[in-house]
Amino acid sequence: MSQYLVTGGIPISGTIKASGNKNAALPCIAAAVLTDDKVTLRNVPDIEDVQVMLDVYRSFGGLVEPLSRNDYRLSLANIKTSSVPPDAAKKIRASILFAGPLLARTGKAVLPPPGGDVIGRRRLDTHFLALTELGAVVNTRNSFLFSAKHLTGADIFLDEASVTATENAVMAAALAKGKTILTNAASEPHVQDLCHMLSSMGAVIEGIGSNRLTITGVKKLSGCDYTIGADYMEVGSFIGLAAATRGELIIEGTSPGDLRPAKTAFGKLGITWEHEGTTLRVPKKQAMKVNHDLGGMIPKIDDAPWPGFPPDLTSIVIVVATQVAGTVLIHEKMFESRMFFVDKLIGMGARIVLCDPHRAVISGPAKLAGSELTSPDVRAGMAMVIAAMAAEGSSVIRNVYQIERGYENLVERLSSLGGKIVRSMDGDGGK
Repeated sequence: MSQYLVTGGIPISGTIKASGNKNAALPCIAAAVLTDDKVTLRNVPDIEDVQVMLDVYRSFGGLVEPLSRNDYRLSLANIKTSSVPPDAAKKIRASILFAGPLLARTGKAVLPPPGGDVIGRRRLDTHFLALTELGAVVNTRNSFLFSAKHLTGADIFLDEASVTATENAVMAAALAKGKTILTNAASEPHVQDLCHMLSSMGAVIEGIGSNRLTITGVKKLSGCDYTIGADYMEVGSFIGLAAATRGELIIEGTSPGDLRPAKTAFGKLGITWEHEGTTLRVPKKQAMKVNHDLGGMIPKIDDAPWPGFPPDLTSIVIVVATQVAGTVLIHEKMFESRMFFVDKLIGMGARIVLCDPHRAVISGPAKLAGSELTSPDVRAGMAMVIAAMAAEGSSVIRNVYQIERGYENLVERLSSLGGKIVRSMDGDGGK
């Protein structure tokens, strides 16, 4: 198993380019199942989760032609099977995204329970609700078996603003007969990306970017040539890294509007950045001091569905807060196990009180010391990388497969910024 060997205490400095949005790339790959024409996807991040999704696409009989490191041409003229391979489903939660497209195109979808990050209970009920409203019959005895003679548009109220359930519903509704109104829909930038891709394929979708989507089904979708937007989760992670190491960073190819909720949250920690077009600059000199609420009250950073602060950046903000002067409350409202990595930060010297599974009080700045760590999920793993690079001494981070599911060429890119990080096999000492 691979690991990272990190020598900390070095401010990062330099320029990198933002990768394509992982959470947009995965549903866009699934959406390619909706047509028998060729689909070209550009700015696809070169990460493990993408490769798993492409393998699933191939398992249906699809052809995947790499055009460059980040561009692919997909084609699926004839579907050989409507079943997602069990091994792939265990690796990635996004495998559930094939339910809607398979159901719309073949009338059937068989999916083993999806895997992915262990960050608490991640219910799938909303997926079943939406697809059932469109006319599907769902059997959940062993695998998830979806079937439908035909899909019909419906007026659907989602019981939660689930990103993947919204995406599944939109993809299925695109080929359903009649009009679908989807209320309490998720509206994150990656949901918008999917909707824009579907529109370029001939789908009729109104309300993109809002919580009420209207989809008028069409008989057939065509191919497209679509470029995926920047990954604002990755950008937010690198902003946190620059701040925590007292470094200076330029990130090219960002989407400024996607970062507005993050800028509000980081601002509470005395951290800001500048935008010039799509180029973002994190200056070396930051206040790095908690900005109190009115009356000198301790501020709170809490996550929420878009346009709230993204939950995937909660782990990053926790680490950054350990390096900031003052006290802040971090409230993770969406996943009850996301904060369980903070004991490792406490072991490194962080001053954190974990109040319950959802709330942590952090007082800084704390001098972190290198440690042996194990990545539990994508975002906590990246948070550990930031902690290790901000710490004094050396750290070992194991189970880096979890990190590389979401961050493209991380070691290479951090090394280009002056970071001392080496990827090795567990036990070989980086040789």
